[in-house]
Amino acid sequence: MTHPSYAPGGCDDPDVQAVAAKALELIFDGARVGLGSGRAASVFIAKLGVRVQEGLRVGAVPTSQASAKQAREAGIPLIELGEKPLDITVDGADEVAPNLDLVKGFGGALVRERIVATASTRQVILVGEGKLVHALGERGRIPVEAIPLARWLVAKELKALGLIPTLRMDGTGTRPFVTENGNLIIDCAPPEPMRDGLAARELERALLAIVGVVDTGLFLGTADRVLVGHADRRVDTLRRPIAGSPRV
Repeated sequence: MTHPSYAPGGCDDPDVQAVAAKALELIFDGARVGLGSGRAASVFIAKLGVRVQEGLRVGAVPTSQASAKQAREAGIPLIELGEKPLDITVDGADEVAPNLDLVKGFGGALVRERIVATASTRQVILVGEGKLVHALGERGRIPVEAIPLARWLVAKELKALGLIPTLRMDGTGTRPFVTENGNLIIDCAPPEPMRDGLAARELERALLAIVGVVDTGLFLGTADRVLVGHADRRVDTLRRPIAGSPRV
């Protein structure tokens, strides 16, 4: 099994540091916290670990082995998912649309990120301004996790939807990337960015209807808010539009 590597908490980018610090303000004593995966989540975990060492009491559910390892090394107590929902999940994203729909999964942990987000009362997303897009798909790929046995069937159906599927390879470039669930990731290039949230939902339904597809990187309607960091350490807070209000 292989997965992307990164230096836990080692990112010095001011925008990432700023959003991680802002997210830490949302963590209260006794909170049950979902820990995302990737660069921004890693910085948040490092900062949360410092607070735990200072006496903050939390229980955390990681979304990847890398996040779990970093949390244990930081002294953050890990808990299991149970009937009681998590209070908050803090994670990153690869694209954020104006209505706060997301593309996730460039790091390969999308299924566990989905489970933890669904088990949470709130999902807070940390990004730099470069992750903001006018429409999902602008960065060229939608990750799809598929069972290995169904690889060719899934690829055929993806092509039938007008997508260009590419099997994700590991860091060596010689073997397929394998998720922590033992599955493959097929990155799908759309012919053009999705025109709106309705188009994204139509694509999600079509993808999930393919036999052998486990999940997709389309996280639609999951984010409660998105914290956007800037190089000058300013942080903008974007909140999901209230039902019935105009989309921003």
